[in-house]
Amino acid sequence: MNASQGVVITGLGAITPSGQNPETLWQSVRSGTSAIDVLAGEQFDDLAVRIGGQIKDFDAEAVLPRALARRLSPVQHWAIAAADQAMRAGGIESAADDLPWDRDRAAVIAATGSGPVDAMQEATRRLDADGPRSVPLTLSIHGAPDSAAALISQRFDLRGPGQGVSATCASGAIGLGEAMRRIRHGYADAVLVVGMEDCLGPVNLASNSNMRALAAGYEDDPTAASRPFDRARNGFVMSQGAAAILLESADSAASRGATPLAELAGFGAASDAHHPTNPHPQGRGAASAVVQALNDAGLEPGDIDHINAHATGTPAGDRAELAAFDSALGEVGRTIPISATKSTTGHLLGASGVVEAIIAIMTLRDQTLPPTLNLEDNEFPDWDIVAGHDREMSGGPDLAEAAVNTVLSTSFGFGGHNGAIILRRIARPATPSTDATDPSTGADDPSTKESR
Repeated sequence: MNASQGVVITGLGAITPSGQNPETLWQSVRSGTSAIDVLAGEQFDDLAVRIGGQIKDFDAEAVLPRALARRLSPVQHWAIAAADQAMRAGGIESAADDLPWDRDRAAVIAATGSGPVDAMQEATRRLDADGPRSVPLTLSIHGAPDSAAALISQRFDLRGPGQGVSATCASGAIGLGEAMRRIRHGYADAVLVVGMEDCLGPVNLASNSNMRALAAGYEDDPTAASRPFDRARNGFVMSQGAAAILLESADSAASRGATPLAELAGFGAASDAHHPTNPHPQGRGAASAVVQALNDAGLEPGDIDHINAHATGTPAGDRAELAAFDSALGEVGRTIPISATKSTTGHLLGASGVVEAIIAIMTLRDQTLPPTLNLEDNEFPDWDIVAGHDREMSGGPDLAEAAVNTVLSTSFGFGGHNGAIILRRIARPATPSTDATDPSTGADDPSTKESR
């Protein structure tokens, strides 16, 4: 068992309202293009809140056989499609491919707060209307939060542990952290983590609206609804989708010639032990998670170059998160640039930690900090919040010249769940020429793009 084994990321996948692949997601977030709109469908007509981030124009049968697509929920369609993208990016097309790892040491984690909730709700309606014989026989198989892990492990013949991880909106970050630990301590060579969530249905929207957790009153201007850190914020905006990250040991990636996109360097998790929905006012559990992540990565607060904050736009949540940063990072925390990308994507709940890890990886790649939208009246002017448009940072072909080498990404949830991860840039060997343009075509040279 090698407790110092490095853990790197070699594949990404995303099906989100902001884009149905990682690059489109990133360009949407980077440009500050909101994915929030009025929800389409008559089932939303009577709701108090009718805005969110919906997946549109997704063809499940382009990913799955028709019979299986009809048996599964949309959230499982998206999870499988995101997993396909991440595995393909890592060099694996299907179960028929020879894997670079022992199949018994390749695992799958499905991170979700709720799983395919629509399946249970629809089955309950059928039971009430038509009796027990109308309930789908596959409900017990495909209706569970961990079912996507089983489906994906079968799809790629990955025989290591397949499981669900559920910690409300911290699920994705905690899934990534647990995968990192599994690799770092020698229990796996590779773990595919898929964050997935679809609570954008009438029942869940009504419940969260009744709690006054959702941003209300923005049907005429839905893109203005998600307002992290703004004085006018009044709740979060719910979105649906899935994202996937393929992690493997640094030794494994090197031995097979894979190009790591980033290192997952640190992880921390803690509970507030305070209240079912409200965060601890001083961000007690959140601060503990951040400190643990720093210690795990062997970093000091001043080593963090950027923060992708949880920042959902709830009055208490945003305030508690900055209190946690004050506690965990000290005075230097107020000098670290912060982005709140849920202002663009909406809140993908249990999937958000994986989505935002992808955004953090792209931040490291392009040396560009994504913007926080709708920050018109900043309640926290002493903090460096990247507002309005993206912020380009200096970069170079090696680690010493890059301005953004580490990103802290935080995820917090109802029940007092807290997760924090730290992603670190991997230096690329300097190229013979500093010119990133192929002189024969005038196009970007792909061999230099990772060094920016």
